Amino acid sequence: MRFRPCIDIHQGKVKQIVGETLNASGQGVVENFVSEHDPAYFANLFQQDGLTGGHVIMLGAGNEAAAEQALRAYPGGLQIGGGIRADNAEKFLEMGASHVIVTSYVFQDGRLQTENLNRIVEAVGRERLVIDLSCKKRDGKWYVVTNQWTTFSDFELHAENIHNLEAYCDEFLVHAVDVEGKRTGVLEELAERLADWTTIPTTYAGGARSLEDLEVFRRLTDGRLDITVGSALDIFGGVLPYRGVVAFCEKDES
Repeated sequence: MRFRPCIDIHQGKVKQIVGETLNASGQGVVENFVSEHDPAYFANLFQQDGLTGGHVIMLGAGNEAAAEQALRAYPGGLQIGGGIRADNAEKFLEMGASHVIVTSYVFQDGRLQTENLNRIVEAVGRERLVIDLSCKKRDGKWYVVTNQWTTFSDFELHAENIHNLEAYCDEFLVHAVDVEGKRTGVLEELAERLADWTTIPTTYAGGARSLEDLEVFRRLTDGRLDITVGSALDIFGGVLPYRGVVAFCEKDES
C-alpha cells in the first residue's frame, strides 16, 4: 500500500473541496481548504519525500498554468487529470506528467465511448494512461460519474467491466464520491471490492481521516490498493499529520 499524494487545483489555487459540490458555474462549492502556497510548493514537498504516482487534478477550466507549475517542479513524479483528451494529452506529458488521467473523455453521453478510449491509447500509449473510475452508489451498485461527478453513466463497477478496461490502461484512480472531502472514513465496502476486482495498480481516494482509517483500509484490501489522503492532512488544513501518513505507508512498503 502506497500513499499517493494529491494536488487539487480550482480557480488556479491549491484547494481541498467537497467533490459533490463541484459545478460548472463555480457557485456553491464547499471549500475545506485554500492554500497560500502554489502547486510547485507541494510538488517539491512530495519529491523531497520520495512520493511517486501522485495526481494533479484540474477542477474546471483555467487551471492549466497552475498545473504546469507542479508538473515542471517534479518531472515524472505526478499524474495529471481534468479535461484530458487525445488531442491535448501529449502536451501534459511534455510538461513532465508521468501519466494522464481520463474520465469524461471516455465516458460520454452516459456510457463508455470505446472510440475515444482507443484514440487516447493511440495518442499516449497504454503504459501512460490512468482511467478514473470515480463512482457513486445507486440502487446498491457503484456507477462511474462524470462532468465534475454530477452525471451518472451506465458503467457499473464490477469484476468483468474492470477486467475489460485493464487492457487499455496502466492504472485506475477511484474517488469514492459519496465520502470524498467529507472526512467521514473510507468507504469500506467499495475499497474491499476494488481490491478483489482489480489486478493493476489502483488508487482509492475518499474519506480517510486518521491512521486508524489507514490501518482499516490496509486490512480490508490486504495492502493491494494504494490510497490518497487529502482534506484530513495538516498540510491541507486538517489535523492528520502528513509526516505520520508518509511514515505509516513507508513502513507498510517495507
